[in-house]
Amino acid sequence: MNKYKVRTDLAMENGEKYEKDNIEIPGVRIRKHYNKVKDVRTTLVKIETEHGARLMEKPIGTYITMEAPSLAVSDEDYHQEISLELSRHLKKLLPEKLNSVLVVGLGNQDVTPDALGPAVISNLHITRHLIREYGFGGPGTRNCPMVSSLVPGVMAQTGMETLEILQGVVEKTHPDVAVVIDALAARNTKRLNCTIQLTDTGISPGSGVGNHRCGLTKETLGIPVIGIGIPTVVDAGTIVHDAVSNLLEALEESEIDEFLGEIISPSLRSMFVTPKDIDETIKRLSFTISEGINMAFSEG
Repeated sequence: MNKYKVRTDLAMENGEKYEKDNIEIPGVRIRKHYNKVKDVRTTLVKIETEHGARLMEKPIGTYITMEAPSLAVSDEDYHQEISLELSRHLKKLLPEKLNSVLVVGLGNQDVTPDALGPAVISNLHITRHLIREYGFGGPGTRNCPMVSSLVPGVMAQTGMETLEILQGVVEKTHPDVAVVIDALAARNTKRLNCTIQLTDTGISPGSGVGNHRCGLTKETLGIPVIGIGIPTVVDAGTIVHDAVSNLLEALEESEIDEFLGEIISPSLRSMFVTPKDIDETIKRLSFTISEGINMAFSEG
């Protein structure tokens, strides 16, 4: 029987299926914190063993997830607060010695739900050219590392793997770390456009829509890779899964998945859903992410 697999890029969602059954995941530590004032729920997932990685279906490493329901609202002050939180978490993942950073915006800027990465790059404070010209401490670069950026596009536009492009750039510019931004897919529709995930395990371009390319990791690039993503789409089959699950509460999760594997057509499995206001949302979220990155690098 063809079993249906719910798709998600969020580590915390992979852990929820075990939490629901009160099962402790060996090799995985999960810590949660809720900031009542900012209405931000932060989940820290640390995968420490290969066994834990297999159960969570994620590489060994640290995953920080910020859930902020009001991110979907156009509130400039609130978005500024989230940028500060993002900056604080990003600094925890950065190397102690930091002279040069490469920020990469993944995605297709012609497809709105996938344009988060390129949109973030357009709002970044780029300093590498200034520091190379005037040195550290010059105009607009005091206490800043060299920040460079790149929008590598997608394979259909360039004919090249994103990894191939980045390997060439890393070899020539020698950054200490790469920060990679990409749009993700969520398991829960409530997390669309209001959840931010940071991880020190890198990122796999196109994974959100099941189009896996070569991963961007420390192993493939030779430098630490920090991934930042926001889920902008949900698998159409997941919506069917949620609707049917409510009707079939008596069944086990595995039985529901087997049932869905039979009734969900292959065409539906390649379909993704995004909110109707995604254009404005991407603009707003890209500014929030870029401000957080700018803050993290402006204080050295």
